Amino acid sequence: MANSILPVQTDRLILRTFERGDIEGVSAYHALPTVQRYVFSRTRDRSEVAAALNIMRGHVSLQRPGDTLTLAMVRLGDQQIIGHVSLHWSDATAGQGEIRFVINPSYSGQGYANEAISALLDLAFDHYRIHRIFTRCDGRNHHSIKLLQQMGMRLEAHYREHALFQGEWDEELHFAVLDREWQRSAKVKDLPPRHRVA
Repeated sequence: MANSILPVQTDRLILRTFERGDIEGVSAYHALPTVQRYVFSRTRDRSEVAAALNIMRGHVSLQRPGDTLTLAMVRLGDQQIIGHVSLHWSDATAGQGEIRFVINPSYSGQGYANEAISALLDLAFDHYRIHRIFTRCDGRNHHSIKLLQQMGMRLEAHYREHALFQGEWDEELHFAVLDREWQRSAKVKDLPPRHRVA
């Protein structure tokens, strides 16, 4: 599908495709040990960050299964890149997609990741008509687990010591949400407990 929907603006962020000049912004968070603990591709120095950025620069649209859209999270006020979100179209027949996200720990806990992921889910369900979105999360990443639960994503699987990841047995959690569940969570408000009949 065309990129006429990009960039996406939220209350405090612009989500846009990556550019060659984003190396400094990506370097500020991508090579941090606290980030590297959870990402699939290791980046230890500037040249490896540049290679990762080059890959992300190619993730500009979803045309067919296997494609990935990766968007920089840019703060509106100071144009600072604080992380990125990705949507991977994994299966056309079943309408499946996967999201991934990384945020600079300096900006964690301020609602930016929630804002960016919510916008990405809106894009996935409303524009790309994906039926089910899932995400994988390291069992040690308590901030991400809490965030995904708060967003209404359901824990569907917990794989214990299923693979060696960066020299350690990992605990991988799978969360998911269906298109109709996401629409409900965005548009229908539950009544306060005192107003409930049953």
